[in-house]
Amino acid sequence: MWDYNLDRMNENKKGKPYSFPDSFILLIGHIRVYFHLPYRQTEGIIKATGKNLPSHPSYSQICRRVNKLDIISNRLDDDDDDDDGIIIAIDSTGIKITNRGQWMQEKWQVKKKGYLKIHIAVNIKTKEILALEVTDEKVHDGKIMPKLIEHILKNNNDIKIESALGDGSSYDSNENFKYLQKKRIRPAIKVRKNSIISLKNNSLRNREVKFQTRDLLQWKKKRKYGKRWISETVFSSIKRTFGEYVSAIKFQNMIKEMILKVSLYNLFRRMT
Repeated sequence: MWDYNLDRMNENKKGKPYSFPDSFILLIGHIRVYFHLPYRQTEGIIKATGKNLPSHPSYSQICRRVNKLDIISNRLDDDDDDDDGIIIAIDSTGIKITNRGQWMQEKWQVKKKGYLKIHIAVNIKTKEILALEVTDEKVHDGKIMPKLIEHILKNNNDIKIESALGDGSSYDSNENFKYLQKKRIRPAIKVRKNSIISLKNNSLRNREVKFQTRDLLQWKKKRKYGKRWISETVFSSIKRTFGEYVSAIKFQNMIKEMILKVSLYNLFRRMT
């Protein structure tokens, strides 16, 4: 498999051929994010444990190759696809862009650099992450919902999304209800408390407002709104396993680091 992958990667390649297949670089990337290692220490581990390899990649080579990987970690298996479709929970959380603690910031007057926002769509049955978007803290959650759903549909041509769960303060907007209506996805979004039925609103949103106003508990039960907590469980698992921060400096590399963590998280989910 090693030689086969290398032959395919080096086919019609200009310049120096690859010495290591992407699958091996992906494995190294997973080792690095799981054990919270710098690239130099990652190189040392590969050098010490890979004595049967003809050579080993340097830390700079690992960095370049890892940040160029095309990682697909959100494709559904056939067993995961229900005949009636899947239910997804959509949510976001913050990730620190530095491991510098509050004491260090106050003592040395270090300026805070903000944080990343991690937006995910989770299959509530398998608890796997089907879509991921990484933004800065200024991007509103509601604008990301269509991107997450489009990402799922693009990578799974035969998939049917039955319902999308989301918090009202983040995802309650006419634009999102129009999008869900267009995609024939049932919304499970709790509308704001002061919501009213209006001709200016989307008809699907008006229907949800009427249902929730009449009997909120019945709406939650029928829409399975309580399953939204699964996204919080996923965030908790990722932060406890991989830490609450990223070590990359460039924004694009931060995105790649989070994709690596999500792909490894999904791999762990499939093994359980």
